[in-house]
Amino acid sequence: MSWIKNRPLKIVLRIQLLVTLIAASVFWIMTDLHGGISALLGGMISVITTAAYAVMVSQHSGFTASAALRTALRAEAVKIILTIGFLWVVFKYYESVNAFVFIGTFMLIVLIYSFALLIADDTKSKIR
Repeated sequence: MSWIKNRPLKIVLRIQLLVTLIAASVFWIMTDLHGGISALLGGMISVITTAAYAVMVSQHSGFTASAALRTALRAEAVKIILTIGFLWVVFKYYESVNAFVFIGTFMLIVLIYSFALLIADDTKSKIR
């Protein structure tokens, strides 16, 4: 993940991926193969969209507040569009989706994204 320079986002992505794999394993054991796949798909949608957001934010090189805000808003827009697209694709093409498991895992992984605010970014920034 060297293309992601933001330490909190790197940590959150790793946690999201780990929780997704755990949820997929648990639901596979508790329900069936389709429950595990549904959990995996639900979690991976959030992981992929968070990674896209993190890459876009990491490529930001401006030093003004307005440039940083524009970058964050663009990245958030891309994340929302990708999320809607992926959700539509799963419901359209995966007939055996367990909707409860899929949406539940998706929501859990999205909530983990908010933990990025709690992780300190200890990189030192240069003031120019």
